[in-house]
Amino acid sequence: MKRNLIGGMGRVLCATAVAMALGGAASAEEPFDLDALIAAAKKEKPITVYDSTGKIVEMAKNFAAKYGLSADGSKVKASAQLEMIIREARANNIQGDVSIVSDAPAAMAQLIPQGFAESWLPPDLAKNIPAQYQDPLTVVTSANVWSYNTALFDKCPVDNIWELTEPKWKGKVAMQDPLGKASYVDWFNQMAKQGDDKVAAAYKERYGKDLQTDEASATAAWVKALAANAPLLTDADAAAADAVGAPGQSQPFMGLISSAKFRDNADSGMKLGLCKDLKPWLGWLYPGVGLITKGTDSPNAARLFIHYVMTAEGIAPQAIDGKMSTNKDVGLPADEPSGIGAVLDQLLPYDMATSLDDWDARETWQDFWRMNYQK
Repeated sequence: MKRNLIGGMGRVLCATAVAMALGGAASAEEPFDLDALIAAAKKEKPITVYDSTGKIVEMAKNFAAKYGLSADGSKVKASAQLEMIIREARANNIQGDVSIVSDAPAAMAQLIPQGFAESWLPPDLAKNIPAQYQDPLTVVTSANVWSYNTALFDKCPVDNIWELTEPKWKGKVAMQDPLGKASYVDWFNQMAKQGDDKVAAAYKERYGKDLQTDEASATAAWVKALAANAPLLTDADAAAADAVGAPGQSQPFMGLISSAKFRDNADSGMKLGLCKDLKPWLGWLYPGVGLITKGTDSPNAARLFIHYVMTAEGIAPQAIDGKMSTNKDVGLPADEPSGIGAVLDQLLPYDMATSLDDWDARETWQDFWRMNYQK
């Protein structure tokens, strides 16, 4: 049975704070007792936290040390997280208590409405978190960016995404396979919904004429042209980053990779550069949604972990990889290697308002890519 939120601490927390902690709308004006939450968490079982980055292991250890609790971080791909949460719930055998899911459409379409998980917004931090990131709570936004090899070029060799569809770059664009990485087809849909006019404007800027296409959108025309230009498809960012920035390269590649891979410049001698000023965007953002599994034996510890990762201390292991907290008071460290913090206005943001549309459109975009892709 799921434990009561306050676990005997009712004399400390007021009724309003309890209602908010149970999932109600938070207000920065209403009281919240963090010390009471900590005390209640210490009475509960250890927690397990899922995330698609290995940094979650370090984050869980730091959390446990800070509060004198037991917590384990487990790196699990977003698709596997979904399967595990649903399977565990149906078996009434909850193993994962918190999940930071990088698949927002699936969270919105499956986990939350079907009652497998819920969002909780830390009331004392609500004033620092923009409204669009509150329900469900988006913990971080992560960037996928266009990159080039700094040993081969003084600056990004491409000014416009339409150049990547031209013969010069045939077979020389490295990226994860959209058929295996759902966030990529979500990106297509986000472009079409949010910025199709900018994709069309970029075409006109490149070729001096309006785009003429039989496709449903300028985005679809670009996706079709990119797929037909035989991009090198990988199953992970690491392989795409290697194609672009491995030392000793003689054949230039452009690549679409996570900003986190730029740490390999120092760690592995990679030569990755950020394609600043690329039209219409140098990349795009996708969200990591923080969810608490319904039925957890440790609801207070789970909420305390969510609170922790919304602070600078808690998110630090991911911030160094260019992953940005939605807490406005938390910035990126000065030594973050990609430099993404200086060019955030050049990224296509993710609009949670259309996440369900992204979910519904996935199969359509995947079929579209499959029909047009050429090796």
